[in-house]
Amino acid sequence: MPTPTFSFIVPVYNRPEEVQELLQSLAEQTDTDFELILVEDGSTRPCRQVADAYAHQLQIHYYAKENTGAGPSRNYGIERASGTYLLFVDSDCILPPHYIAHTRAALAAQPLDYWGGPDRAHPHFSPLQRAISFSMTSWLTTGGIRGTRQNKVFNPRTFNMGVRAELMRRLGGFSPFWPGEDLELAIRARAQGIYTALVPAAWVYHKRRSTLHSFFRQVRSFGRMRIHVYHRQRTGLKPMHFLPALYLLGTLSMPIWVGLGLLTGQAWLALVPPALWLGYNLLLLLGAGLKNGLRVALLSFLSTQVMFFGYGSCLLWGLWQRYVRGRPLA
Repeated sequence: MPTPTFSFIVPVYNRPEEVQELLQSLAEQTDTDFELILVEDGSTRPCRQVADAYAHQLQIHYYAKENTGAGPSRNYGIERASGTYLLFVDSDCILPPHYIAHTRAALAAQPLDYWGGPDRAHPHFSPLQRAISFSMTSWLTTGGIRGTRQNKVFNPRTFNMGVRAELMRRLGGFSPFWPGEDLELAIRARAQGIYTALVPAAWVYHKRRSTLHSFFRQVRSFGRMRIHVYHRQRTGLKPMHFLPALYLLGTLSMPIWVGLGLLTGQAWLALVPPALWLGYNLLLLLGAGLKNGLRVALLSFLSTQVMFFGYGSCLLWGLWQRYVRGRPLA
């Protein structure tokens, strides 16, 4: 069997149903010059049967090991991959049929060693999954900043990332801490003068979370991750990352400003903070509604509050723990 150009590396933890959807999308690729490295990371619900069902359609290498986390599991796959380029996607992603073809075309037009692509919500995703996707990717939230910038500060994420295999091995793979191993890798690469690019045509459908509770836990970990990465690299923390925390503080302090305005007769204190809050959220509802309809728009309002409160609170907590109390983050 000839050596493939691309090696997909996918860590899996208790997601056989999602893996089935991913493998089906890989089987429908118009360009089949790839292999798939599936790394079962200590799952209690393994996807071995799903992988076996697609063995006649795909070049699959299935490995099962003890649970070590996403970063070490990807490194495990890197050691066993044979492709010139390594492609990283999450097990809850679905790829459009021309994903490989568009990636190959982008590499032919501009030779790249390290790149990433954006994500979208599939029309068949649940209303809540589409709402969460809107919150995570829209310009009306902080999500759209990362997803559309095509410059040297673009940070590829492991739900849709490609790296030349030789470069990845030279970089030493992913760090063991999670989440944030992909951001830390991008910062480490740029410190060595390596250009990280956005390939807009190489997008994926990404399910993300299916409940507000699991989404809240995820974005809390993202807030903590920013402090982890900043403490380790002394970069990766920018003013835009404080916007959710400012929104959180502004929302919680709004009754105080309204009360002060009423007590002191300063009408602007009583009116301006609620007007700003209401104006932003009406704009959010309008943007989500025009894209996804009323039901998803209402859910997008809820998911955005969850995102801002979860991320913002854990970012502030991380700063307090690390730089005020001088304690490591759990």
